[in-house]
Amino acid sequence: MHTGEQYHEFMLASQQDRAVRDAFQSMALGLLPAGADILDFGAGTGIDAKVYAAKGHPTFVYEPSPAMHDCLMQHCHDEIACNAIVPVTRPCARKVQAITANFAVLNHVLDHRSLFEEFSRVIDRGGFVLASMLSPYHLGDARHRWWWANLPNLVRKGCYPSPGESRIHRFAPHAVARAAAPYFRLERLVPRGFGLASRLYMFLLFRRV
Repeated sequence: MHTGEQYHEFMLASQQDRAVRDAFQSMALGLLPAGADILDFGAGTGIDAKVYAAKGHPTFVYEPSPAMHDCLMQHCHDEIACNAIVPVTRPCARKVQAITANFAVLNHVLDHRSLFEEFSRVIDRGGFVLASMLSPYHLGDARHRWWWANLPNLVRKGCYPSPGESRIHRFAPHAVARAAAPYFRLERLVPRGFGLASRLYMFLLFRRV
């Protein structure tokens, strides 16, 4: 997948990814007060943003990838034209009630402490950050040598790098929660227990304190 359009079409066609996205959107919308502003951080091609806007939430989108951003501008053209969706060039350009980061966006970020500190400047007490992240315990990866080789890193550091040049890291929930403090507390983790080993994605809900 080399272009935003190819990514967009793949994500819409993948039944497995659509199920994850539907669950994430449902959780986010269930937490949002009516008409609350939201920042879609790492918005991709705008699939989630379009749903939030359709539900009456003014939606700000931050997407640093030019290919993804170009596709977002096309996919969400009508919503952007009426200011239901507003692209921003800085992730924390204005106050919002909530921030969402779907499909492993935060797995690309190594310095979670600085990121959550920045998030704290635009979310008031009671607001939230909802992120879907790759589970570091996913047993589907246990067939790979790199998974076993990184288990000591997971125990000692709470994270380990994924293979290849993607620069993606897997993070234990407690490591992200530690980085989010003292501005946010981890309020909910979905799934828990063995579900973290059986599912590729985990949802982490952080509440502003």
